[in-house]
Amino acid sequence: MKQGIFEISANERLTECVMKMTLLGDVGAVNAPGQFINIRLDGLFLRRPISVFDLDTENGTVTIIYKIVGKGTEQMSRMHAGEKLDVLTGLGNGYDTEISGDHPVLIGGGVGVPPMYLLAKRLLAEGKSLSVVLGFNTKKEIFCEEDFKALGGKADVTVMTVDGSYGIKGFVTDAPVMKNGDYTHFYTCGPEPMLRAVWKNTVTDGQLSFEERMGCGFGACMGCSCKTITGYKRICKDGPVMRKGEILWEK
Repeated sequence: MKQGIFEISANERLTECVMKMTLLGDVGAVNAPGQFINIRLDGLFLRRPISVFDLDTENGTVTIIYKIVGKGTEQMSRMHAGEKLDVLTGLGNGYDTEISGDHPVLIGGGVGVPPMYLLAKRLLAEGKSLSVVLGFNTKKEIFCEEDFKALGGKADVTVMTVDGSYGIKGFVTDAPVMKNGDYTHFYTCGPEPMLRAVWKNTVTDGQLSFEERMGCGFGACMGCSCKTITGYKRICKDGPVMRKGEILWEK
């Protein structure tokens, strides 16, 4: 973990309530896809944890995508290029790409889509071929489809919408690759009902990234603990990524 002052270089709207912000600063502590940053905002006690969408170590930028859901993210949406933020970077364990096999599937739902992008870039750089499943409720909520498609031929991208207004109608678990089981490992991030469904319907081992309200963001307060087969773990420090086999769903 590292604390630093970052300058906003861009803050743009992707959909009615989803924003994309690029920050300039010391990104040296960010070393794994699936990690997150924690942003301090004036007048608010708790920092806001946001997953990393993209990283440019050469130019010193980190890009995040966030949904406007409350006072903090609404405040962020009104910020402009040139303003500065106090940011903690390099938080969380991130995804392990060494156990992906040759053809993993990446499954993102809603605001769980962003961390899949940096993960996809890392896996492609390691020579893997990918299936990417992006899930949204409706066409108007879709973002970043073109970013994933621009990654190239080794990344096969499928968009699912619950109402069928774009792509294939259904949930992420209804995607063809999920039905035929043609993958060696899975990576996923999204709301808990989606994670439960993916956990239940996948045929291989995999890694799930959990969204949770956090107090400190680095393991000191135990406020985001969850129960696993090996005891309680902190989502912010021991996670947010966990292996399929260690998760205990409450009945």
